[in-house]
Amino acid sequence: MIRVAAVGDLHVGPDSAGALREQLGAVHEKADVLLIAGDLTKSGEPEEAEALARELRGLSVQVVAVLGNHDHHADRPAEVAGLLREAGVAVLEGDAVRIDTPAGSLGVAGVKGFGGGFSGASGAEFGEPEMKAFIRHTKERSEALESALATLETDVRIALLHYAPVRETLLGEPPEIFPFLGSYLLAEAVDRSGADLVIHGHAHRGTEHGVTPGGVNVRNVAQTVIRQAYAIYGFETTGRGEPATAGEGSRDGQGRGSRDGRGSRDAAKSAPASER
Repeated sequence: MIRVAAVGDLHVGPDSAGALREQLGAVHEKADVLLIAGDLTKSGEPEEAEALARELRGLSVQVVAVLGNHDHHADRPAEVAGLLREAGVAVLEGDAVRIDTPAGSLGVAGVKGFGGGFSGASGAEFGEPEMKAFIRHTKERSEALESALATLETDVRIALLHYAPVRETLLGEPPEIFPFLGSYLLAEAVDRSGADLVIHGHAHRGTEHGVTPGGVNVRNVAQTVIRQAYAIYGFETTGRGEPATAGEGSRDGQGRGSRDGRGSRDAAKSAPASER
């Protein structure tokens, strides 16, 4: 079984020294890879990224991350990403990485994503330049995700985001802010290219479980949602037509979505329930 640890919204700062390392010290015993779904830092300052890099450097598993909105706040995202890459973290934005494990190959395609809303309550690329730029950015990030997923020829494929691709994992947040928490365009991109799982964060008061219209399971792993250091998702690489079961200590087992986007919502919801 391929085992994936995932968490989002760490919001690390210089005052976090040692805390995260203590939480992640044994992650290699439970997972083959650690995914971090954005908001790595409090406000995107390089000294915050340096603090996080010290916590992640030398972990015995590959760490893969995307940036979040907090990581852009200081207008220095390239510096934040560069400092993390120096520590061995694969920071993705419109690209993908392959990780070979004893149980099979795992591909992760990542983008930050952006907002815009969901079916029936979404923005359009129309009107003022600012509105057109807002939606255009989401379209561009969604297209980049679709392209990155399409490059992967691995046993398991995961889309790693910060913003949400579906409304369901936002439930618990005020509905008025849903358009600023994600976009249906991200889900459409996943369904066109296909994936086994979508991981995201950003919605601190949201819900863990969701599914795209094409049947790909979605998990909100914001740390305030999963309420632990990380969640574990397991994937069987044999008999892939059936949902995989969670490993010992996992919150969740995980079935796969259709690679050609033809999965069903019923099939996705048949994945095993979370274990706590």
